[in-house]
Amino acid sequence: MKSSNMYKWLKLSMMVVFTAMLLITAACGNKGTGSDGDTKNTNAGTITNTGDAATPNDTKEAAKATVYPLTVKDATNTELTFAQAPQKIVTLLPSETEIVYSLGAGEQVVGVDDNSNYPSEVASKEKIGGMEANIEKIVSLKPDLVLASSSMNKPVIDKLRSLKLNVYATDPKTYNAVIEKITQIGAILDHNDKAAEVTKHMQEVLTQVTDTLKDAPKPTVYLEFSPGWTVGKGQFLDELITLAGGTNIATKPDWYEIDPEAVLKANPDFIIYASMTVKEGEKNPILAAIESRPGWKTIKAISDKKLFEVDQDPLVRVGPRLADGLLEVAKKLHPDLIK
Repeated sequence: MKSSNMYKWLKLSMMVVFTAMLLITAACGNKGTGSDGDTKNTNAGTITNTGDAATPNDTKEAAKATVYPLTVKDATNTELTFAQAPQKIVTLLPSETEIVYSLGAGEQVVGVDDNSNYPSEVASKEKIGGMEANIEKIVSLKPDLVLASSSMNKPVIDKLRSLKLNVYATDPKTYNAVIEKITQIGAILDHNDKAAEVTKHMQEVLTQVTDTLKDAPKPTVYLEFSPGWTVGKGQFLDELITLAGGTNIATKPDWYEIDPEAVLKANPDFIIYASMTVKEGEKNPILAAIESRPGWKTIKAISDKKLFEVDQDPLVRVGPRLADGLLEVAKKLHPDLIK
């Protein structure tokens, strides 16, 4: 993705997040009547098993097949009932696209958002637009499942639900909530074995990092994921810095535009910034911004040459590659401990 397009997308994404935080309510959707069964509450939503179906705890042995009808409740408190495994899926975010492919259900994907670029197979899929999705295009694909973010896709979700489409929306705020989200989508798609495999790897990476760093010093960290933007308490990236053995200097909650003077005053030990695809010979716009700010050359991270770029997509997408993002940040902060 070109740097200008990525910047616009990230800026728009953050604006939508802020708006959604103010406006989001329990959206009306496809109500389903579930049978008596076990209900599992998670940050990603709720699954009600209408039979001896797979649940998030089925990890010690081969995961059980999903039994349909399956009733789920998503992050907007909307219930959906699936009579069978969805066969035609549309994803509204790159993270959702990556999850479906990681579960081995790529052939069932009929449409993806314009920013989905991984795995490479998504290039051949129908594109349904960016944050402002093309509703007509989505409807024409006749999906029996649309995967979305309850914070970034709310207007689209509301419209699609008014058209009686099944939209499963999530908004995980922690690493473990991402694991739960993948498990639940695996249950919906009846790809429980693959979901168990993916989440097992994510848990192993988490355990490796946190066990190794439990007694390590916690250096202060400033993270810039888009030019002039950082993240504070209440979001997965803040937790990721902590899990990677650092201490986030951000003083405000959620996503926000920085005060350069505040960062200068905090004098972080490390600066981590996200990679961006640019033309040959061009500098990453985030790095260019950092280097141009008055007084920042005196920041400890810069004077000590602890200014590091990390791969953007695994860092900012709440999908299976978040484990890669965690591991990369941990390696930057603790290179002697995390190999």
